[in-house]
Order: sequence, then structure tokens, then C-alpha cells
Amino acid sequence: MIVGKVAGTVVSTRKCENLIGYKLLLIEPYYGSKEKIFVAADTLGAGIGELVLITTNDTTQYGLDRNSPIDALVVGILDFEPEIGK
Repeated sequence: MIVGKVAGTVVSTRKCENLIGYKLLLIEPYYGSKEKIFVAADTLGAGIGELVLITTNDTTQYGLDRNSPIDALVVGILDFEPEIGK
């Protein structure tokens, strides 16, 4: 699981049929290197600037309602700012 901040969205003029219905978000990791921005799929409605919880790799398929080529998925929106160092 990764905690990240939504930095933006990805717009695609064409995409795989199995990706229809998923919003693609640019995620900046909250901990670690801030330069490793990645793309995650979202069905929860997260917006720019929100903190989200993301599952990655093999566990991602358990959160999907259909087989899709997704390796990062938003599974929660955090409503608090984690405290670092406590």
C-alpha cells in the first residue's frame, strides 16, 4: 500500500476497452522520493490535492470489478493529514 497525493489527471483519446470507467490519476508518493510520480486508476472520485491510499502489483486485481490492465488502484481517500515522525 502507498499513501500518495493526487497531482493531476491523465487524459487519453483512446484506451483499452477494459479501462473505460476508470479515471487515471497522477500520484505523487507522500513518503519517500517525491520525484517518482506514477499513474493509478480510480473509481472513488479522488480529486487533485487529496491524499489517497493505493494498492499496487498483484493485489490490485482483487479491487477491480473486471479484469483490466491496471497495476495501481486507488482504494481509499484519506480525510486526515498523516503526522510524520510520530
